[in-house]
Amino acid sequence: MIAPKGPRKKLPRIPAKEIPAALIYEIMDGKPIYYKGYREALKGEKVFDEIWGANSLQSVIVSFVLKILFHQLDEERYCILTNRLGLHLDRKNNLCADIAIYEKTKFSAAQADKNYATLPPKIQIEVDINADMEEELSETSYIQQKTDKLLAFGVEKVIWVLSDSKKVIVATPHDNWQMIDWHKDIEVVDGVGFCIGGYLKEEGSVFA
Repeated sequence: MIAPKGPRKKLPRIPAKEIPAALIYEIMDGKPIYYKGYREALKGEKVFDEIWGANSLQSVIVSFVLKILFHQLDEERYCILTNRLGLHLDRKNNLCADIAIYEKTKFSAAQADKNYATLPPKIQIEVDINADMEEELSETSYIQQKTDKLLAFGVEKVIWVLSDSKKVIVATPHDNWQMIDWHKDIEVVDGVGFCIGGYLKEEGSVFA
């Protein structure tokens, strides 16, 4: 499904009891996954705010995708959520969503509360990985595991935008995975889509 990366340098494990809960990005299979850069935060080399926030390229991509979705999707039919929406899949799995698209017949602003969402979005879009990859969890396995859990939860389509490889992964149930160059058009739903590479090129980005 996803081309594996080469071997990574093994880092010493830090006992979970020594890591503040504020540095937990997600919970998967009952195990905490920490924000990328949490080791530097523990050493005092970074403040928590530095690792909680997205980088500027991530923010530009998310803003571009959201602009398209808000302008082109039927607002009477869809509810679009962002800001790292928390998803409570079950007692052992709390995951995040960069962008979540719900059908309003299943979820709308009137149903919002101060808890994690317990209903699966129709479509989830992830832009890069904000989680720290421990030695037993590579980026490849993280993407596969998170995506599989989201699809099993009821998400109909999971889209990953990966800036390092300039690829977009589109996953739907029944092991239907595609890896697509990000200079090609990616359909989200109802004929609405985006082209990350094309947009960045038009903007003069060195990352296009």
